[in-house]
Amino acid sequence: MPPPAHFRLPPFAFRLSLPSVILVFLHGPAAAGKYTVGRELAALSGFELYHNHLVVDEVLKQHAFGTPGFVAERDRLWREHFTAAAADPQRRMIFTFNPENTVPQAFIDWLFTELPARGTTLHSVGLVLSEAAIEARLASDQRKQFRKLVDLDLYRQLRAAGTFATPVIPRTDLEIDTEHSSPAESAAKIAKQFGLG
Repeated sequence: MPPPAHFRLPPFAFRLSLPSVILVFLHGPAAAGKYTVGRELAALSGFELYHNHLVVDEVLKQHAFGTPGFVAERDRLWREHFTAAAADPQRRMIFTFNPENTVPQAFIDWLFTELPARGTTLHSVGLVLSEAAIEARLASDQRKQFRKLVDLDLYRQLRAAGTFATPVIPRTDLEIDTEHSSPAESAAKIAKQFGLG
């Protein structure tokens, strides 16, 4: 027998009690420490680290960087991964991202609108540092291992051409200066800010 009407909870009350997918969107310029901070945060929180170059390096096996085929395949793989993750309320992820103009604004807008519409909690964290610090870190061994941009002259040309000005990140919930905060300290700040771990 169903309970009396005055004891029934509205349907949305049951949805509110379900856990949601959590995505930490860790964005910043080249050499800001996204991978190292993400790795520290993953160790601290138990979250999955979905590093940007996991997809980029895979797509580079078949397409040259920035070509239409590269852009389309990277976009497809990203969307497939996040769409599947949004269906699993137990997923906890960190996604590292370096804004550069081969990434369509439409992908970032989709990430910040469609995923929350599907129940994902998205925390946007911006890592910042000075241009002098970026240039000093650019050719590190860790960056070479992931086929990242390590050529200082090329970086300066791309920066001057506005390559890193888009896509625009819709919002940043927490900003950390990684020039003055170690990866472990930065990860701890993120975990504390959002109650992770």
